[in-house]
Amino acid sequence: MPAKGADISHVLTGEDLLARFTALDAFLIEHQALWKPRPFTHLQLPWETSHPELALWLRGRSLEDAENAHNQPAELIDAPEQFASLATQSAALSAIGALPGHALEAARHRLNVDVPGRKWQQIEAFASRLSFSLPPTHWLDWCAGKGHLGRRLLGEGQQLTCVEYDPALVTSGQALSQRHRLNALHVEQDVLAPDAATLLNSEHTPVALHACGDLHVRLMRLASAGGCRQLAIAPCCYNRIQHREYQPLSSVGSGSLLQLSQEDLALPMSETVTAGARVRRQRDTSMARRLAFDLLQRQLRGVDEYLPTPSLPSAWLDKPFADYCRDLAALKELSTISSADWTAVEAAGWQRLAEVRNLELLRGLFRRSLELWLNLDRALFLVEQGYVVCLGTFCDTSLTPRNLLLLAERA
Repeated sequence: MPAKGADISHVLTGEDLLARFTALDAFLIEHQALWKPRPFTHLQLPWETSHPELALWLRGRSLEDAENAHNQPAELIDAPEQFASLATQSAALSAIGALPGHALEAARHRLNVDVPGRKWQQIEAFASRLSFSLPPTHWLDWCAGKGHLGRRLLGEGQQLTCVEYDPALVTSGQALSQRHRLNALHVEQDVLAPDAATLLNSEHTPVALHACGDLHVRLMRLASAGGCRQLAIAPCCYNRIQHREYQPLSSVGSGSLLQLSQEDLALPMSETVTAGARVRRQRDTSMARRLAFDLLQRQLRGVDEYLPTPSLPSAWLDKPFADYCRDLAALKELSTISSADWTAVEAAGWQRLAEVRNLELLRGLFRRSLELWLNLDRALFLVEQGYVVCLGTFCDTSLTPRNLLLLAERA
């Protein structure tokens, strides 16, 4: 644990990587009983008996209170001591600085056409943080989509290869590159297939902006095995993996006692940039109805446990609440609901939503700690492959909460 008052808000590199990983590992293991259980699936959380004051305080808050604190739970100044203490520890262990930026050359005319504004800002921020001792000669944009990132990086005398699985995106990307008269090759490739290894060699500088789970891990393995001198990865969607449990990459990570399920790995992804009012209302209605149905299904089955339900089309929210519940019961092959006080059941769903959202604030204290632990496992893997690694942020969380960037270069 860092000394009280110590400033550890800096880019992590060298011995700092292992030191921070070790501290985070101990913190996450010690408190896993607080952040692993999901309030959405439990009527009562296991930790509530040992922390009754905290549970009562969280359950007594409104849905609006929860919404206001969602992205910054550590800033709740009126929280009970246990919450405030954990918030302080987590903030200290999760502190990390911004990678040094540099001015970019002006983008080519109309290069950002068809790129959503927020995505273009992320590309600009990512590009401005790439700093290598040797100038790249051949960029390789991994899981490139239409190749917007690669085109923004491409400079005079450099080459670009964009690797993408979706043939429609490959075609669109190639057309865009040709329109801008750029030296770019767009390749259709399943990056998880065995032959993906043939795409990388020591001349390439691979980059990946928000490639999900196994996709960016695959790049790290192939790039290090293929002798790539440099790479830059901003990870995303840590839960999108083929295995049910997380497979640590580094030897240090493999020695950790922390075991992570796909559900655990989804915790960092629960932080979102604020959505519009309509989207929030639709999301809240969907969750409140699911929670109301959860109360019903426990009665119908006579089993006091959560029953997973499939993703439903948004049109289901247009159904009267009673029809929604009856149709969902039929979908899950449950007993027919003959009658119920639908107004009371729906109100109970909204009440549960307020409680769930506020109970989630405790898990929220561990979001960044877990994300940093995962990124440090990746960083330490790259160190073991002979890279010098820097880990820091490339933009503010308001642009994207997935703002951690791994820069690696052969020693």
